[in-house]
Amino acid sequence: MFSPSLYETDFYAWTQEQVTLLRNEQWSQIDLQNLIEEIQSLGKQQRQELRNRLSVLICHLLKWQYQSQHRSWLATLRIQRLDIAELLEDNPSLKPYLEEALRKAYLKGVELAVGETDLPKRTFPVECPYSLVEIVDYDFYPGEPSKLLDESEQ
Repeated sequence: MFSPSLYETDFYAWTQEQVTLLRNEQWSQIDLQNLIEEIQSLGKQQRQELRNRLSVLICHLLKWQYQSQHRSWLATLRIQRLDIAELLEDNPSLKPYLEEALRKAYLKGVELAVGETDLPKRTFPVECPYSLVEIVDYDFYPGEPSKLLDESEQ
């Protein structure tokens, strides 16, 4: 007869139990297999978080450039950049993954931009028109200059 484990029935309680077991060095009682999977999953979540933030940032850069008459998302651009910088500061080992993350994030960024602007997909370049340096640069805004940038500095 199968009895579900705490891992399957109450994940939070399982995490707290594992912490207690680790702190008390009760190695033989640790749910090692599930603990390994969860730690591995945490690393994957950080990479996903980076891709997601880049996707949203790229989407808004594309909207900024291709829908210059509707520039109301300055705060989103700035917050995404700050969040990406913080994520990389907290996880410097993600930096070598940035190029790969950018390629994946650009595809999603275009899809988001298409959905949010109703512009045809062909409007946007096949490959990302911005470098990583530009994307994360707090002062980079593609396309025509905007009064919003001047007003936000006041």
